Order: sequence, then structure tokens, then C-alpha cells
Amino acid sequence: MITAIAIAAFNVVLVLLAAPLFEGIVRRLTARIQSRQGPPLIQPYLDILKLFGKEDIESGVIPGMQRLAAGLSLASVLTVATMIPMGTRPPLGAVSDALVLVYLLGLSGISVLLAGLAAGSTYSLLGMSREMMSMITLEPLLAVALMLGAVQTGTLRLDVVLGGSAYAGEGLPIPGLIMLGVILLAFQAFVGRLPYDSTEAETEIMEGAVMEYSGPKLALFKYARMAKLLVYGALFCALFVPWGSTWPFPLGTFAVLVKVLVLVLLVTVVAATHARYRIDQAIRHYAMLLAVAVVALVVAVLRG
Repeated sequence: MITAIAIAAFNVVLVLLAAPLFEGIVRRLTARIQSRQGPPLIQPYLDILKLFGKEDIESGVIPGMQRLAAGLSLASVLTVATMIPMGTRPPLGAVSDALVLVYLLGLSGISVLLAGLAAGSTYSLLGMSREMMSMITLEPLLAVALMLGAVQTGTLRLDVVLGGSAYAGEGLPIPGLIMLGVILLAFQAFVGRLPYDSTEAETEIMEGAVMEYSGPKLALFKYARMAKLLVYGALFCALFVPWGSTWPFPLGTFAVLVKVLVLVLLVTVVAATHARYRIDQAIRHYAMLLAVAVVALVVAVLRG
């Protein structure tokens, strides 16, 4: 138990320390693609520190819910980090299952809904409605991916589903190959990056649900967004490209970070070269991917 707690704490610290660095890489590479010099790699760290040092102004209609939403946004992502492998075995994977992971990932989206509702402004409510529409069609994708992994392994135990054998243990089967393509196409949306950042859309709805936030609360939302890029990337690698994750510490952690970096570079290139989709276009895209994912799950169940 002590070892599991230590590994969980390590994962949380790793996410907190490395997430702003990956965000800095995203900003720098985006600037280079757009023929700009771009900010320094440490700029996200400076932004977070600056926001934490500002006055905490509450301008919403439900201040208590604002505080809850801000804390929940980061706490849910960090809790997920304690359940997935980052170069070690999943710290809390043996005492949790895939359904718990799905619920925790959904909490991150729910925090955005609460934030928009508590703020009460027009733009915040619009951002909240977009987030709700996205959650209805996007979150089930990851649930289906984890359920397919459970079908492949014959258990819902998270340490087994994320142990490397769900999709890549004996060669990637057809349903797994289909799911790999689906999640890869949806990854941009999971981490809220262009062309699927409809819920924030700075040029349209002025940051959406978090428009009325500033200071430490905004810092928590920003930090959560950065952390999601690393956590979702590690989860993707655990499911589909687990090779190297079982290497001795710290080589396993280094391998995970390198694989996540490749995903981050892919996300950045797509975001820098594509215009934002309208919310109706994004929803149609999510619905199509969900339909394909469900077909892959049905095929896996029938084959099993």
C-alpha cells in the first residue's frame, strides 16, 4: 500500500511539473509553424504563477459553485493520473476499474458545466451548452475504448486493462485497430485543441465557460487543461502503444514522456494548420466516430 501511495504521488508531481512544459512546446511549435518566434518554453509556468498571485475576484452568481468547479477541474485530472501507468504500474489500478476511470474523466467536463452555470454570463452559458453537447457524444468514445479493452482482457480491473495486453498483447486485432484510429482522430477533441476547442473559442465566445474567472481560479482551469494533454496522452499510450512502459524506473517514465511528446507534436501540427470547426460540425464528427467505435465493440464481443 505504501508503494502504491508513493507511485501515485510521483504521478501527480510528474503531471504538475511536466504539463506546463508540454504546453510550452505546443506554443513554441505553433509559433514556428506560423512563422513567429513564439514565447519561451517556461512561459506557461510564469503564466500560472502570475495568476496564482493575482487577486481572487468572484463575479459570478454562485461563488461557492465557482470555487467548487475550479478545484474539481484540476483535482479530477490529477486523480486520473494516480490510476494510469506513467513508467510504473498503475498505482491505484488494482483497486479500481475502467468504469471509475470513465466517471473521473467525465468530472473534468462537469466542472466546466458548473463553471459556466455559476458565472451566469451569456458567453459562459453558451460555453456550458457547447461543453454539454460535446460530452454527450465525445465522452462515450473513451468509455467504449475501455470497454473494448475489458472485453479483450476479460476483466474490468484497470491494472489489467491498462497493462499492455488489451490491444497490443497478441498483435492488434481488427476491433483494436479500428478503435486505435477512432481514438487517434478524437484525441484532438479530448484535449480541447483546435479544430475542436468549440467550448472555449476565444475569437467567438471569449473563453466560454471560464470567461468570468480570474486569478487563482483561472489558474486552476488553465492548469487542468495543460494536465489533460499529458494525462490523456499517457492513457492513450497505455492502451495502444504500451511498449517500453515496463522498463525499469526511470527508463519507463522516460519512454512514456517521449511517446506523449510525439502525440503533443501531432496535436500541435493539426491545431496550427486547421481552422476551428463549428459546433455542429464537431458534433457530427464525434457522432460518426462513436458509431464506428460501437461497431468495433460489437465485433469484439461477437468474436469473444
